[in-house]
Amino acid sequence: MKKLFLSIALTSLAVCATAQPAGGFGGFQMPQANLETSQQWKDVNYAGDDQAYHTCDIYLPKKEQASYPVVIHIYGSAWFSNSSKGAADLGTIVKALLDAGYAVVCPNHRSSMDAKWPAQIHDIRAVVRFVRGEAAKYKFDTSFIATSGFSSGGHLASITATTSGTKSETVGSVNIDLEGNLGNYTSQPSTVNAACDWSGPIDLTAMDCGDHMTMGDNSPEDVLLAAKLATDPDKYLSLSATTYVDKNDPPVIIFHGEKDNVVPCCQGRKFFETLKAAGVKTIATFVPEGGHGMGMYSEENLQKMVSFLNEQRHNK
Repeated sequence: MKKLFLSIALTSLAVCATAQPAGGFGGFQMPQANLETSQQWKDVNYAGDDQAYHTCDIYLPKKEQASYPVVIHIYGSAWFSNSSKGAADLGTIVKALLDAGYAVVCPNHRSSMDAKWPAQIHDIRAVVRFVRGEAAKYKFDTSFIATSGFSSGGHLASITATTSGTKSETVGSVNIDLEGNLGNYTSQPSTVNAACDWSGPIDLTAMDCGDHMTMGDNSPEDVLLAAKLATDPDKYLSLSATTYVDKNDPPVIIFHGEKDNVVPCCQGRKFFETLKAAGVKTIATFVPEGGHGMGMYSEENLQKMVSFLNEQRHNK
């Protein structure tokens, strides 16, 4: 891919330094919001270690209940940030989920500078297991756990869904461990019941589809994999949610802007078509004027997300 690496490097450094991605490659995310909650916990370690990149924030809805269905929402950063949970679309996606009665868990995860793929999916799988293992303490209703994410967070949310129930896989020449062994709850399942993909890169072998950013020699996925597509295509397939799609996958809702020049809209379209062809329940919204986050968080779209999740809960 043709990419301007200096631009990306500077943006990623800014993201890591501030933990507040608000534009550029990390995408547009709304600033921190004062969320109305009944309880919230900050910097909870989900992996049983002392690493800040293995912490999460937990939010419970203002309306108290005995337990709450759970959505794990993952920030976007081109996999460059390990500390942006505090900027994970709190005023938009997270608020809508809380208002609808969902507990929301916003995790940090290892960046591509901390560890290479598949460390990032190991982290998210550990979060899912943590939710099950700590259900009583945090009032989690583990009969419904969904993943959600924006940009690279959308990638992680999506691949968690398409590999749900799959611990390892052979992708061409690559034998990939999709589960990992992080945390105190390795006996718990890491399966999920649904996923929400907001502008995520899905097929990492085809990021040049459609209109996209012009960058330099090293793309974020190159950095994440420590590889090049031309010489290690199987590694890029192992990073792609579409590689693992089959009829047993949980339902997925997709949102993508048709004017997204960071993660081109054809990524969302290909995901939608691949899921449909496999018989996976999916719906998609492609926003004509939507960019990479900009113009995506309308009340209509947020309510589509909530309605989709509610439907999956009631149809279980």
